[in-house]
Amino acid sequence: MLIEFAKGAGIALGHMFRYLAGKGSVTLEYPEVKREQPAFFRGRHRLQRYENGLERCVGCALCAAVCPSEAIYLEAAENTPENRVSAGERYAEVYQIHLLRCIFCGFCEEACPENAIVMGSNFELSMDKRTDFIAQKTDMLDAPEKGFGTPHDYDPFISHVTPESDKEAKADPWTKTGTEH
Repeated sequence: MLIEFAKGAGIALGHMFRYLAGKGSVTLEYPEVKREQPAFFRGRHRLQRYENGLERCVGCALCAAVCPSEAIYLEAAENTPENRVSAGERYAEVYQIHLLRCIFCGFCEEACPENAIVMGSNFELSMDKRTDFIAQKTDMLDAPEKGFGTPHDYDPFISHVTPESDKEAKADPWTKTGTEH
């Protein structure tokens, strides 16, 4: 037990001396400074649109069927000529994701044939009430002002590992160079 304490104290003292030597702090000033997320990060869900403003979701419910934690609830409705919501025959009238149940596995994103649901980069999910953790369609749907149909740059079937990203992933998060320990 004394050895483990000495190892921990050695790491803490090493960081302290590195800071005093002017090599910088190991602490991010969160919320002012946020760490950039990798392309494959699975954060809060987003529902995308086409360039013409129609929703990509056609209410097929494949996302709900593949969800291992049964966190997705979907009710489909028929499109009418007067009320065209999506490009298909149907659209998701009700689309909810229970974020306390969700394990952020990304299966919903992989199962969607329309690329309608994507895992965004938002990781700030703290809320005051449990009922706020049920994400409604209006919360997840991309606003028209944001730009329609922005393609999601992460394809789970294509390796996005580059020598630089591999070096970043293996780097020690407490050092700037990633090679020092």
